[in-house]
Amino acid sequence: MATQSNTLNATPRAGRGKGDARKLRGTGRVPGVVYGRHEDTRAISVDAHELHLLFSRISVDNTIIELSVEGEKEAVSTLVREVQEHPVMAEVLHVDFYQVHAGEELEVDVPIRLEGTPKGVREEGGVLDHVIHDLTVKCVPSKIPSVLTLDVSELEIGDSLHVSDIELPEDVTSMIAPDQTVCGVAAPRIEEEPEVEEEVEELEGLAEDEEGAPEPEVIGKGGDDDEEDAEA
Repeated sequence: MATQSNTLNATPRAGRGKGDARKLRGTGRVPGVVYGRHEDTRAISVDAHELHLLFSRISVDNTIIELSVEGEKEAVSTLVREVQEHPVMAEVLHVDFYQVHAGEELEVDVPIRLEGTPKGVREEGGVLDHVIHDLTVKCVPSKIPSVLTLDVSELEIGDSLHVSDIELPEDVTSMIAPDQTVCGVAAPRIEEEPEVEEEVEELEGLAEDEEGAPEPEVIGKGGDDDEEDAEA
């Protein structure tokens, strides 16, 4: 199943410095660029709220976005190549869009979704270990899968699935070696019981040592001999 395209409105921008970008973000817009093979790089901006709504409902890495740039007759088919986010606040600072063309092969990351509960987890208490979460594939824009699925319900403890087990759509090629492990079921992790008996014996031994220990000598305590010396 190919990804569903989505539309995003954009406006050309002139300034490219940090100060211009800061002012632009202050008006509720996000600066960005559009570039591509044999294409001039263009500076644009998009509405921050519209961008947030779009990103919240798509797979950002592999969804074709139809960028409708003000002043241009036709929308531009793009893929998001980089998103810069604020390190603290949930705010997008800058977006790079890559312009794609029909028939041009691209490399994109497609999420891998595991379906079902492994038999080794259900019946033996095993642990499902998901190693590779995204698969890098190569294909034309119209063939980009939205998601790749793997049925893990029959996996027992010690079993694993590899890239070669993923069923790829026609004309979609994996860029990751087929023998790479995607997921597996490991034996349950058993926590070692604390050695209570040894600790009790050690404490009892310390108690016995304390009972048999001589009383500490008191320094400076006056005795009978000291009184006789004083009288003399």
